[in-house]
Amino acid sequence: MSTIQPFHLAIPVHDLAACRIFYREVLECEEGRSSNHWVDFNLFGHQVVIHYKPKAPEELHTNAVDGKNVPVPHYGVVLAWDTFQEFAEKLKSKNVAFVIEPYIRFKGEVGEQATMFFLDPAGNALEFKAFRDMGQLFAK
Repeated sequence: MSTIQPFHLAIPVHDLAACRIFYREVLECEEGRSSNHWVDFNLFGHQVVIHYKPKAPEELHTNAVDGKNVPVPHYGVVLAWDTFQEFAEKLKSKNVAFVIEPYIRFKGEVGEQATMFFLDPAGNALEFKAFRDMGQLFAK
C-alpha cells in the first residue's frame, strides 16, 4: 500500500470573506493563492480551496451513525491522535459551535475513532477524526 498523499478539495461557499477569515484564523490554515472568487488553504498538508457559489436554499441533511446525526455531505481530514486532541481544544477555546462535540465513536469496536463535526460560515459540515491505531482506518 502506498503512502497517503495530499488531496485537493474544492468547497462551495456563499460568503467568501467570512469563510476566508474562518479557515485562516479559526482553523489556522495557511493561505495560499487566491482571486476574487476562490482562496487556497493548507489544511493539515492538504489543499482546500473555498470557491464562491451563490447560496442555495438547502437544509442540513443527516444520517444516523453511532447514535449521532452526522451531517451529509461533510468534508474533513484524518489527523494523528494527539493532533486531533490539540485541535479540538483550540476549537473549543475559540468557541466553535459543534454539530457533534468531540467524542470517541465506536468505542471498543473495530474502527474506534475520535471525531467531531462543526460548520463553516457557509454551512459546510466539517469532520475531523483520529484513530489511536491508524490500521483501523479502513478496518471492517
